[in-house]
Amino acid sequence: MSNRGLLQEAETYIRQFGSELDIDEKVTVARIAEITAEITATGTYTHTLEELSYGAKLAWRNSNRCIGRLFWDSLTVQDAREATSSADIAKAVFRHIEYATGGGKILPSITVFAPCTDADSPLIRIWNDQLIRYAGYQKEDGSVLGDPISLQFTQTCMEMGWRGAGTAFDVLPLVIQIGSQPPEWFDMPTDIVLEVPLVHPDYPAFEELQLKWYAVPFVSNMRLEIGGLHYTAAPFNGWYMGTEIGARNLADPFRYNMLPAVGALMGLDISREITLWRDRALVELNIAVLHSYKAQGVTIVDHHTASKQFSLFAEKERRNGRTPTGRWSWLIPPLSPATTAIFHNRYEDVELKPNYFAQKAPYDS
Repeated sequence: MSNRGLLQEAETYIRQFGSELDIDEKVTVARIAEITAEITATGTYTHTLEELSYGAKLAWRNSNRCIGRLFWDSLTVQDAREATSSADIAKAVFRHIEYATGGGKILPSITVFAPCTDADSPLIRIWNDQLIRYAGYQKEDGSVLGDPISLQFTQTCMEMGWRGAGTAFDVLPLVIQIGSQPPEWFDMPTDIVLEVPLVHPDYPAFEELQLKWYAVPFVSNMRLEIGGLHYTAAPFNGWYMGTEIGARNLADPFRYNMLPAVGALMGLDISREITLWRDRALVELNIAVLHSYKAQGVTIVDHHTASKQFSLFAEKERRNGRTPTGRWSWLIPPLSPATTAIFHNRYEDVELKPNYFAQKAPYDS
């Protein structure tokens, strides 16, 4: 990005920052002048901690695919811009995991590492799509042990020397790359990874499936953009909506594909679609997820409550003179969407900044 383009992006954000936080106009003008001088001299600028923190929160507020934005202003922002080595970055990531997990009382958090002005030339990349995710191993018969979505990344990690235990729920290592240097991997400390064994309140045999899932969805493959600066390593988390696990991760045929096993366990006729065995198994799998997380004291939300929370978010946005934005296809839950208010509403899918943007996986050939 040219200096002029960067300055325009910076000024737009600083004016929004000043306006929303009721900062005196003279202070805003002085800050823009300071940033202008810094960009002229160095080709970039540095956000204050307050600018960084509010920008990360606004990025959550502007995330059209997220149903949980009611809590955008509660995001805890950890400033890790001084971390320059892979080891220091890994330590900051592990601190984030431990803090945000909170023993089950999950805290929405983000850890932000050093930015760049060119999104295509990142200073730091975390190769993991999520900080915690299960490995996927291709078996000789073509089937997959573990999570099929992780096949390519698992193979990449193994080529770098990592080896898992060979179970269906092996936590992958953390992989960090600094600039053009070779990536480094770090074993995920087992004591900071909270997992929830899944049981069902009405089907004791459900436990025999030996299913579990990790407590917190730590997204680590997105780029945070604030005022023209690109934070290409900025892992963040909220908490799970139950359907993310029960209707997608464990149910999708290209993931763990557990619906046939659940249907059989329930004694359903899974040979004919007219029995709606998939639907019945899907509901019970989601009941097991919600029940198990609640029983273990781990924060989770059901899709009906989440939908109501999003409606409240949209109403608050309107009261503050803003048009709520959203991508309908992402906001509707994958289980019984027509029973939620979101299904019957439409939102403007307008891309605002600051925001979080997808990045191509570094290992994707």
